[in-house]
Amino acid sequence: MKSQGSSSDKNCKVSFRKKLLIIDSDLGVEDVERLKFLCIGLVPNKKLEKSSSASDVFEHLLAEDLLSEGDSFFLAELLYIIGQKKLLQYLNYTEEKVEQLLPIQGKVSLFRNLLYELSQGIDSEDLKNMIFLLNDSLPKTEMTSLSFLALLEKQDKIDEDNLTCLEDLCKMVVPKLLRNIEKYKREKAAQIVTPPVDKEAESLYQGEEELVSQTDIKTFLEALPQEESWQDKRARSNEILKGVFQWLGFTVHTYNDVTKGEMEEVLQKEKCNPAHADGDCFVFCILTHGRGAVYSSDEALIPIREIMSHFTALQCPGLAEKPKLFFIQACQGEKIQLSKSIEADALNPEQAPTSLQDSIPVEADFLLGLATVPGYVSFRHVEEGSWYIQSLCNHLKVLVPREEDILSILTAVNDDVSRRVDKQGTKKQMPQPAFTLRKKLVFPVPLDALSL
Repeated sequence: MKSQGSSSDKNCKVSFRKKLLIIDSDLGVEDVERLKFLCIGLVPNKKLEKSSSASDVFEHLLAEDLLSEGDSFFLAELLYIIGQKKLLQYLNYTEEKVEQLLPIQGKVSLFRNLLYELSQGIDSEDLKNMIFLLNDSLPKTEMTSLSFLALLEKQDKIDEDNLTCLEDLCKMVVPKLLRNIEKYKREKAAQIVTPPVDKEAESLYQGEEELVSQTDIKTFLEALPQEESWQDKRARSNEILKGVFQWLGFTVHTYNDVTKGEMEEVLQKEKCNPAHADGDCFVFCILTHGRGAVYSSDEALIPIREIMSHFTALQCPGLAEKPKLFFIQACQGEKIQLSKSIEADALNPEQAPTSLQDSIPVEADFLLGLATVPGYVSFRHVEEGSWYIQSLCNHLKVLVPREEDILSILTAVNDDVSRRVDKQGTKKQMPQPAFTLRKKLVFPVPLDALSL
């Protein structure tokens, strides 16, 4: 005899498939073609070619673990991109929720998004002219703008690093679409940045500082100079943080390119914030370059302890006996050389690393989480972002709903990041937390925890 739990699980799966069937019934032939196109590279081409309906595509997404009842975001992303936003309700998403989560959970690549955007700007007359220009190399079959672009990709005429053919076609037929290509190049270039080799290069660094506050928990997020990461929609670690803390219920404000003087002004303002009296916790995140300390946008080196000292019980009575968490994404040294798919956050190699314990105030209720141990670099994946921030956010999303405390979450982050290696399998990273917390800290479970 089957258990009640097993029967319940089966009913849930049937209910989920019913929702997929409803979505399928509302999608037309063009929608199916769009879904298939956006899934190229994620689902085997042979499976996509045989798909004649949305439900066929859904089956492949289920088989590839890209769709499940517990995680339907990829399908929500697809529906959002093709403009079927009214169908998001069947997946318990809203347009605003998808927009919020796209920087964190989006799976459709920059290149695939570009091709889709271009297809929407190529009308039947434009397509006819483009086919005419490439007539000798194309099969004599009827094509849509999507199938035309997919064919160019299949024939290796275009790829994410080679858009010459596409640029030539757009220049001749639809010049306005060149703006989309230029935008793509800028965003892609932001994923392939290398560390500066001189002071002139260092002065080009940009960054963001974010202030997050909530009635129950006060969070202060600060992103100091990080080379053009704000332009990179796939590697913006600050966007990942922003999305996760918004999910946790925080309100986020952004500050750009923070100088040492501006940072001091914000710290003074925040430590005197009367709203701390109603808060339960304070979180401060720094995304920057550094070496035992952190850099401001005007290249001033600021000791971590100096930042944290603003929030001691004496300096900030509103946060007395309340947990104060500081997460630092920055190098703490220069050991471990770079590889092609990663970059380090260090600047001055002459600066000696600072001891982690020297950074933490002596009094209770502080936690400092560093992306790496003193003396070593931290890494960012060119597409997925900072190893540490990515792992921290992922584990917050998974473990907060399970009511895990922050130290257990950071232990899981340590394990995750320590297992990661570069493409050559030779370079690794180990985060390091230090704390004087006196009690377990457990974040409130968001009401929509199951939707992430």
